[in-house]
Amino acid sequence: MILIPILGLGIGIAIGLFLNVSIPPQYSNYLSVAVLAALDSVFGGIRAAMEHHFDSKVFLSGFFFNALLAAFLAYIGEQLGVSLYWAAVFAFGVRLFQNIATIRRLIMSRPKKA
Repeated sequence: MILIPILGLGIGIAIGLFLNVSIPPQYSNYLSVAVLAALDSVFGGIRAAMEHHFDSKVFLSGFFFNALLAAFLAYIGEQLGVSLYWAAVFAFGVRLFQNIATIRRLIMSRPKKA
């Protein structure tokens, strides 16, 4: 099950590298928080798979919901004249680093094969 989030991340990176897509500057806040939310979901999926409780429905719903919610927060904040996207950046950034730290600990604590 760990292959699903890793495969999705790899496909996304490949598409981003090979397609020449330019994002208008006025959408950069929306895209940045959506990408951060998506990365949080991917690394959360990897963590869940390593802890043997991965659920593809939870992963996919979280992936899209978090990305849309983060972009919506950025939009609402822009309409109100407040930088609400920083809240999403902080929340997803903290979770992203927590997931990466947990993944690292899980990898480091695996028993060595003889």
